[in-house]
Amino acid sequence: DSKDCILEPLSLPESPGGTTTLEGSPSVPCIFCEEHFPMTEQDKLLKHMIIEHKIVIADVKLVADFQRYILYWKKRFTEQPITDFCSVIRINSRAPPEEQDNYFLLCDVLPEDRFLREELQKQRLKEILEQQQQERNDTNFYGICMFCNMECFGNRSVLLNHMAREHAFNIGLPDNIVNCNEFLYTLQKKLDNFQCLYCEKTFRDKNTLKDHMRKKQHRKINPKNREYDRFYVINYLELGKSWEEVQLEDDRELLDHQDDDWSDWEEIPVSAVCLFCDKQAETVEKLYVHMEDAHEFDLLKIKSELGLNFYQQVKLVNFIRREVHQCRCYSCHEKFKSKADLRTHMEETKHISLLPERQTWDQLQYYFPTYENDTLLCTLSDSESDLTAQEQHENIPVISEDTSKLHALKQSSILNQLLLQECVKN
Repeated sequence: DSKDCILEPLSLPESPGGTTTLEGSPSVPCIFCEEHFPMTEQDKLLKHMIIEHKIVIADVKLVADFQRYILYWKKRFTEQPITDFCSVIRINSRAPPEEQDNYFLLCDVLPEDRFLREELQKQRLKEILEQQQQERNDTNFYGICMFCNMECFGNRSVLLNHMAREHAFNIGLPDNIVNCNEFLYTLQKKLDNFQCLYCEKTFRDKNTLKDHMRKKQHRKINPKNREYDRFYVINYLELGKSWEEVQLEDDRELLDHQDDDWSDWEEIPVSAVCLFCDKQAETVEKLYVHMEDAHEFDLLKIKSELGLNFYQQVKLVNFIRREVHQCRCYSCHEKFKSKADLRTHMEETKHISLLPERQTWDQLQYYFPTYENDTLLCTLSDSESDLTAQEQHENIPVISEDTSKLHALKQSSILNQLLLQECVKN
């Protein structure tokens, strides 16, 4: 059923990232036809190209200038066949030939695509640095403090330093910020909507918001909100890396000179999301406990009983994600109007634990993540360490044989005894 296909890229709940558009160039054309889509509706263009032309662009978020990227490949595809550039992905490979289909993947494995992405990144960095230098030299800046309505003239640093000094509101050094006017407008708009800049909760009026931010010491921006990344120069320095990743690399270099002492290192929470609701957990262990307690779904038990390896677990998770996203019960195939209705049905009928036959979900198409940022997929493992203590005690450990000396192995292998016994029986 074509209505059940998930063709647009999905993301689990998190703070969305922001993208800037080119002034004077509000639309982007399709690579293969004359359809145009606004820059703000990039996802619609990607969906159109997947449905109508069966082409998938990998890691779109890492493309520094989406419009120029599309225009480049639109020209190149008129010069050479698409198969000269793209990998071919066959879907429904187990189905009859008439139901199979080919999709084309455009990604940076292709040297030309990689070079294009790097050049676009360099060009974007050049433009950002020029914009930043212009703002640093600008002496005609005018802005009003978001907390006391004081008017500031001259350079942007006057306003930013005033808010940091007088109101303990520090968004960073002025020289580290770019597109400052847009940044301040974005923050002011949130405050006008009575939204806290740190926890992002909305309040009934301005005075309640002020009291909240003062008492909770929330006079700062949310560092996890990717919307603000575009206002900091450091986020433009390396392709596909945020300031947090760059900072992490610097920390590694420092620790290398401290005799590999990792005693003060703290693991970053995974923020994995439940398969059936929007519950997020800081560790995968907590998520497993939640799914078992709240939904009676024991992923570790299923893994053990079915003997699933890593890739089979990946396909099972992606299958469940897709069915839940489509509000369809994977046990009885009944569809519902919302995920809440689906969850109620599956919990009341105990259908959550009734998985369909393996051949239903153990298919190649479920190698591809249903959600691009599904952290749960990164935590799946083949190891026995995540089994229960009782299961570990009951299972007999298997020690692999040393294959470095194959001749000696053939002489001493237990398989010789098994073959001998079989010959005697015959």
